[in-house]
Amino acid sequence: MKNRFLSNILLTFIWVSITGDFQFSNYVFGFLLSFAILFIITRGDAKYFKVIPKLIFFIFFFLYELIKANLQVAFDVITPKFYMTPGIVKVPLDAETNLEITLLANLITLTPGTLSLDVSDDRKVLYVHAMYINDREEFIKGIKNGFERRLLEILR
Repeated sequence: MKNRFLSNILLTFIWVSITGDFQFSNYVFGFLLSFAILFIITRGDAKYFKVIPKLIFFIFFFLYELIKANLQVAFDVITPKFYMTPGIVKVPLDAETNLEITLLANLITLTPGTLSLDVSDDRKVLYVHAMYINDREEFIKGIKNGFERRLLEILR
C-alpha cells in the first residue's frame, strides 16, 4: 500500500511539473488522474484502491460533523437561553489497538462540544463528556456508526 501511495504522489508531481500549473486544483486533478492510471495498471486488486476513497469520504464526513457541531455551539452561545444538556457517557469500543483508540479519542475531542476523558483499564470503554446529550443511546450510536465505524474501515 505504501508503494502505491508513493507512486501516486510521484505521478501527481510529474503531472504538475509537466503542466506547469501549480494551483491546488491541479494537484487534486493530478492525484485523481494518477490514481486512475494506477488502478487500471494494477487492475484495482490492492487494498490501496479501497482505502483512499474511504479516506476521502471520511475527511468530508469529519468536516460535516465539525461544521455541524460548531454551528450548534455558536447558536447556544449567541442565544440567551442555554440548550445544553451536558453529561458523561460510556462509549463501548470496537477499536482495539492504541492507534485506533487514540485516533478515535482525538477525533471526538476535535469536534466542538465533545471531549474524550479517559479509556477504561481494559480498553473496552471510552468516557466522553458532551455538551448536548438529549438521548444517551442515540449519542453512543452516533459515535459508533459515525467516527468509529468509518475510522476502523480505513485502518483495518
